[in-house]
Amino acid sequence: MKTHQLTKAEQAHIIRLAKRIFDYRLSVPVILFLDMMKYVSFYGSQAMVFFGPILTIFIKSDPYYRMAELMQDRNNIELLLKEIEKLEFSDKA
Repeated sequence: MKTHQLTKAEQAHIIRLAKRIFDYRLSVPVILFLDMMKYVSFYGSQAMVFFGPILTIFIKSDPYYRMAELMQDRNNIELLLKEIEKLEFSDKA
C-alpha cells in the first residue's frame, strides 16, 4: 500500500472532520477508537466501500467515499488524530 501526498482539499476535509468531532465533544472517544483501529484502517475503509451502497441512501455519497479513500492510509488517521488533539489543546489554553 503506497502513500500519496495529500492535496489541499483532502487536508481541508480532514481538518473539517476534526472540527466537527471537536464541536460535538467526541474528541476523547474518537481518539481512543482511532488509536486502537489505525493499524487496521485499510480494512475499515474497505468495509466502508462495501457498505457504501446501503449507507449512501441516507447520506451524501461524495464525502462518504472521499473519507473511505482517505482512511485507507494510516498516516491520514494520524493526521486526523493530531488535528483533534490540536483543537483540544487550543481549547484548554
